[in-house]
Amino acid sequence: MNFSLSDRQQLWRGRVRAFMAEYIYPNLQVYARQAAGEGAGRWRVLEIIEQLKHVARGAGLWNLFLPPSPEHDDGEFHGAGLTNLEYALCAEEMGRVEWASEVFNCSAPDTGNMEVLHRYGSQLQRQKWLRPLLNGTIRSAFLMTEPAVASSDATNIETCIKRDGEFYVLNGRKWWSSGVGDPRCKVAIVMGKTDFSAPRHSQQSQILVPLDTPGVEVVRMLPVFGFDDAPHGHAEVVLSQVRVPVENLILGEGRGFEIAQGRLGPGRIHHCMRTVGLAEIALEKMAKRLLSRTAFGKPIASHSVWEQRIAEARINIEMARLLCLKAADMMDRAGNKAAKLEIAMIKIAAPRMALKVIDDAIQAHGGAGLSADFEFAHAYATIRALRLADGPDEVHGRAIARMEYAKHAQ
Repeated sequence: MNFSLSDRQQLWRGRVRAFMAEYIYPNLQVYARQAAGEGAGRWRVLEIIEQLKHVARGAGLWNLFLPPSPEHDDGEFHGAGLTNLEYALCAEEMGRVEWASEVFNCSAPDTGNMEVLHRYGSQLQRQKWLRPLLNGTIRSAFLMTEPAVASSDATNIETCIKRDGEFYVLNGRKWWSSGVGDPRCKVAIVMGKTDFSAPRHSQQSQILVPLDTPGVEVVRMLPVFGFDDAPHGHAEVVLSQVRVPVENLILGEGRGFEIAQGRLGPGRIHHCMRTVGLAEIALEKMAKRLLSRTAFGKPIASHSVWEQRIAEARINIEMARLLCLKAADMMDRAGNKAAKLEIAMIKIAAPRMALKVIDDAIQAHGGAGLSADFEFAHAYATIRALRLADGPDEVHGRAIARMEYAKHAQ
């Protein structure tokens, strides 16, 4: 077991790290100013993002998230050629700034949607939607969660997808549809039921719905702890007699769960990779703050309670990173299905770890930690949401427990 990074791993991480230093960190205030518009003006494309996307693509730092797949890659549809393990190191660097992953065309939910189209999409679907997504000229959404049911059990989903000649007709209500607020968001993958009488896990299907289709209504944008996350945003969407061509159905009727499992495995670990980077930034800010302030006659950093908290933060970040890298390595060597235990564990462990580090960082900054000056409040809100996104902790814990029981059942 060799924990040293290969030359290739160091090369890609170094390239992303250098890009961050040259282009991302110097533009933090530019982004903040452009994102600070009020009202409808906030739901617009930010110039700095589009400018830096052009630079990143020119530098070859583009679509890093999509691993090589001899079965699905062709001359037109492929990523940069990084493995999951190689991308994990890059994603951690991106995670140090909340909006950085979009600059590299590596942000959710587009990454998951591109993986779906790359793996399961027809040639027509790839040409129409995957091509512009890989080019970064449009954005997309994934509509799965519903307000009327416990969506942690996806078999509860009630959105109806009914065949009507050469069309499917959709009726339902979705929410927490991330990305819908972005004016570049042109298409959504919607999960619903095509056959309510089929076996429990064969009722669901996934279908592509252009957002300008008649009957698609964005009811409201949903804030997370008061943050609207503009221009990305999270929407409640009503689908009323939405008609789309039958060729928009992905893979086939009753294949929705199969697609979802293929989509969510990589998506879950991408979140965790970035979460480790965010925790590193929180620890860095916390340490600098403690070293710069004096209380009760000595530097705050020398008070034993803070020495303990700093030590625990470092330990927990390292543990989460190792588990994340192990999961990525298993995905590369044995496949996503074989790595389901590690993916489930890191999906629980990484957000919990980061929330504790961020909470201690807020405490170390006192009143300043509650302000927007150090961005802890938004970071906390973002990571807290991850304990629900892509399946709540309880669902992943249930899967882990069942795998553990299975080992000892005989």
